[in-house]
Amino acid sequence: MSYLNDELRMVRQEARQFTANEVLPEANERDSENERMSDELVAKLGEMGYFGITAPEEYGGLGMGPLAYAVVTEELARGWMSVASIIARGQNLAGGTEEQKAKYVPDMVTGERLQATSISEPGAGSDVAAMSTTAEKVGDEYEISGQKTWCTYAKGADFIILYAKTDPEADPKHRGISSFIIDKTPGEFDVDGLSATKLNTIGYHGWYSWELNLDNVRVPEDKLIGGEEGKAFYHIMEFFEPARIHTAARAIGLARGALEDSFDYAQDREQFDQPIGEFQSIRFKLATMATKIEAARQLTHYVAKQKESGRRCDREACMAKYFASEIAEEVTSEGIQIHGGNGYTTDYPLERYWRDARLTKIFEGTSEIQQRVIADRMFENGVHNEA
Repeated sequence: MSYLNDELRMVRQEARQFTANEVLPEANERDSENERMSDELVAKLGEMGYFGITAPEEYGGLGMGPLAYAVVTEELARGWMSVASIIARGQNLAGGTEEQKAKYVPDMVTGERLQATSISEPGAGSDVAAMSTTAEKVGDEYEISGQKTWCTYAKGADFIILYAKTDPEADPKHRGISSFIIDKTPGEFDVDGLSATKLNTIGYHGWYSWELNLDNVRVPEDKLIGGEEGKAFYHIMEFFEPARIHTAARAIGLARGALEDSFDYAQDREQFDQPIGEFQSIRFKLATMATKIEAARQLTHYVAKQKESGRRCDREACMAKYFASEIAEEVTSEGIQIHGGNGYTTDYPLERYWRDARLTKIFEGTSEIQQRVIADRMFENGVHNEA
């Protein structure tokens, strides 16, 4: 079945055309050399409204909801996952006060002001509450010290949303976490006490991830998100459901790229005097790839609709993210197999889909974390969730 109405079908077609015309050509040119995506492409994303898909209309967003977000994300990821990811740097300011949202969100939804998010630390990845970066109140400022890692787009961003402990002794630990806005100049780390080191990754090219070092970085108290200490963990939990839907859609887009390219290749590549698509083994691979993708899409769109209805869907969001990321790695690997030696070169985009698909099993919560949440909800509420 399809969860899409006529409006969303139009949104999908526009995003598909945009990807074919703007995203794929740049990805094919820049990704293998790990070149940064162009400012022109980012500006075009803003013109299309993609930074404000889920943002409220009162702030200039489209106010369309998680399903539209998933639809656009899949199309963009079919071209380049980094482009499908950067649109999350707009959207909204989770947990922010009305004053903070009014100041930042209108520029975020146009792409004129984009953020990076800094949660992970060298010693605190999946265990968010174990973070050790601290923010101490000194007069009308906070002094932040510690080390962060995997802060993607930190250099290019206009500001960083950074999570730190304002109460290191809090019990339970998560109640001591707060979040802050650190304003900066795009392309620079020009904040006193802030330095950064670029991380070298095998994929997710087009933008870069960073390790941050903070040595008494001073932040005005009005940059405390939400205006109240100890609430940031709940902002993270609020963020995770749509983020996991977003990641599932990214994974599906990568898998779809591998399927479509492999289908075309199977008709063009000849061996033993016939296209390899005439061989049953290749046809069975393509059939299995298509089935897995459609199953992942149906689950993801179902979860997006549940989220739009206001229903809690952390279990289902984890299922979508877990399943989509697992099949993305499988499908992209099979795509390389269909391409043979050509799939192992940078002359074809299969290796890009494969490298990026591997990441979807790690970020926004590893596959093992998704399994843990799913199992926890099963033992809390029963095997079937029929509410």
